[in-house]
Amino acid sequence: METFFTFLERRVDDCSSLLCVGLDPHIPDLKEPSAASARDFCLDLVKQTARYAAAFKPNSAFFEVFGADGWIALRQVIDAIHAESLRLGSMIPVILDAKRGDIASTADAYAKSAFENLGAHGITLSPYLGKDSIEPFIKDHEKGVFLLCKTSNPGSGDLQDLMVNGERWTKDDPSRSMVNGQQSMPLYEHVARLAQTWNTRNNIGLVVGATHLEAMQRVRAAAPDLWFLAPGVGVQGAEMESALKAGLRRDGKGLLISISRGISRAQSPAAAAAELRDSMLEITRR
Repeated sequence: METFFTFLERRVDDCSSLLCVGLDPHIPDLKEPSAASARDFCLDLVKQTARYAAAFKPNSAFFEVFGADGWIALRQVIDAIHAESLRLGSMIPVILDAKRGDIASTADAYAKSAFENLGAHGITLSPYLGKDSIEPFIKDHEKGVFLLCKTSNPGSGDLQDLMVNGERWTKDDPSRSMVNGQQSMPLYEHVARLAQTWNTRNNIGLVVGATHLEAMQRVRAAAPDLWFLAPGVGVQGAEMESALKAGLRRDGKGLLISISRGISRAQSPAAAAAELRDSMLEITRR
């Protein structure tokens, strides 16, 4: 059975890459502050880097800022990625970086927007509202999600590092502090353990920042089978080799290194993407 991650792994094999190219059209980087300029900025990046990309990750915020025209531009960028996939003979997954999180009919609408209207293959989600909030996004095993687990920003620890014991509070016994003798763990590790059990369709992954190596190691131990989407290498200060060593699965896969400005602001985005892909290959083959 084909799933989101069988598609991704096939693409990883086809292009010998673990590079996820972020498409973040920051307004200062554009020729003018318009949806058309954001579209053209991203179309150029797609054309230059497609052969090196295991996936593309357009950030919806940088399109939403332009209103309805921005949504049209985002769809045009995703269509262009599909066209490059056909040209290369290898499907390049599109992961919509939207960080959605809601329930019931609202979650259904978000899923339809991402997968049917925009044509994305995957999306980033907040797991805070529980499993039912992600079900609309994973009911089709060919569509995938990356759940926010341990994010790359400095303030992530405000909530994600809180210690929990994995037990639900109940009014019948609110004083219990252990469950089956299990010790407390950071909230992000609990999220990882839940995701590992929820991944029955092989279409759930985790967002784990490369800026937190110890956390990445803990998440890998808690979720040995899952794919990680790892932002933070480059501009945010994380180092690629350390991230790969901390986050790769035993099979040498399971980790997408997401890089945006390190490619888009390079003199030659194509050369930057090629160099990053080759560096990853060299590190994983040692």
